[in-house]
Amino acid sequence: MSIKKTLSASVSMLALLAVSAPAFAQADLDALYEAAKAEGQLTVIALPHSWCNYGGVIESFKAKYPDITINELNPDAGSADELEAVRANIGNTGPQAPDVLDIGLAFGPQAKDEGLLQAYKVSTWDEIPDDAKDADGFWYGDYYGVLAFGINKDIITGENPASWADLMKDDYANSVALAGDPRTANNAILSVYAAGLSSGADAATGAQAGLEFFKALNDKGNFVPVDAEAAAIAQGTTPIAINWDYNLLAARDNLNGNPPIEVVVPSDGVVAGVYVQAISAHAPHPNAAKLWMEYLYSDEGQLGWLEGYCHPIRFNAMAEAGVIPQDLMDKLPPAENYAKAIFPTIEEQNANKTIITTGWDTTVGASVQ
Repeated sequence: MSIKKTLSASVSMLALLAVSAPAFAQADLDALYEAAKAEGQLTVIALPHSWCNYGGVIESFKAKYPDITINELNPDAGSADELEAVRANIGNTGPQAPDVLDIGLAFGPQAKDEGLLQAYKVSTWDEIPDDAKDADGFWYGDYYGVLAFGINKDIITGENPASWADLMKDDYANSVALAGDPRTANNAILSVYAAGLSSGADAATGAQAGLEFFKALNDKGNFVPVDAEAAAIAQGTTPIAINWDYNLLAARDNLNGNPPIEVVVPSDGVVAGVYVQAISAHAPHPNAAKLWMEYLYSDEGQLGWLEGYCHPIRFNAMAEAGVIPQDLMDKLPPAENYAKAIFPTIEEQNANKTIITTGWDTTVGASVQ
């Protein structure tokens, strides 16, 4: 959809002023909405409805801003696919050009350096931790979780794996799968890295150790080269799915016991991952993109993610302010192994991403479909 030309110059200027500062008043937000209404559409990408309660978040945004149509591209795309969609649609104002991105932390600096992003600081900017955002506003953390095992108890009837090493047991033949392709998907890349850390490797050697772990898992016959999304879990194709805790908990709830799913945070190699939001430098609907960001980082948007078991990036500030309902706090899993979580730095993620994406085929040799 092309940008409509009906917006007056005065409203356009007001919208530009409104989005240039970290904080602005309701009147400025209203002006931003008017500018977004003139564009009429927001194009998102890689937002599965079961991921972090994105289905609920999208519907709540639609209810709040009914004059903006949300165009959803490729819900199951990985972070690398999102960046490629921006590159492939430079100069294209049609429906295939994404306005906003939700990508793994390591992909934020890459996209900035490549000139694929535009800067924008939301009004709650100061409550986003400094180490989870670009100082200039090109990308900013939105939520985080830890990698866990989702176990189909119709198939895995005995003991659950409690550690990464347990996945090598004979009991789990043809059972263990990654959610995503480790050549492109951030959660799969970090899963390989987590497996490496569990073997005693450090940040510098974790990626290669992870590749060796999955080679051994594949050689043993325990690895299933199938993308462990909700459908594969429900069908029993991937009896043990490695994914973010929030995705597995949401799948457990949505499947409602058919099959029964148990979620285990491993006792070792507990890796936390931050995802980040960004606006495409080539967004056909830049004001709608900024309005989307304002919603996501408002209390309402942050609580929407928490309903999907994701820890929103403003969690600490919101908890301190007492704005998180107790029933949402009570839904969070026990904190037993969460305290062991490691948050890889951007530099560590970038280094390990390169090793894993380039070494998967030669070391492991299993093409995830």
